[in-house]
Amino acid sequence: MNISKNLATILMSLMLIGVAGCASTTKSEGTGEYMDDTFITTKVKAAILNEPTLKSREINVESFKGIVQLSGFVTSQHDVDKAIEVTRNVNGVKSVKNDMRIK
Repeated sequence: MNISKNLATILMSLMLIGVAGCASTTKSEGTGEYMDDTFITTKVKAAILNEPTLKSREINVESFKGIVQLSGFVTSQHDVDKAIEVTRNVNGVKSVKNDMRIK
């Protein structure tokens, strides 16, 4: 009986350590948040690719905790505005940071 209580205590401790290891901090993401951001990044890239007025190969997309950063080179301010608009319309995007440059 005593052995099973000790074993249960050890297993519970290991589970708590495992859960704490997957938690996020202000500078890093937990496992679930990383997967969410990967999904958001993929959806934003697809939305930009499906926008015929944008040259999507020159726009880079990165996500962290729902905040999407767009970078790269575009040909006009209209392209910047359109890329931001398309990105904001993607489900899961909390905000957009613009680091695109007009060439």
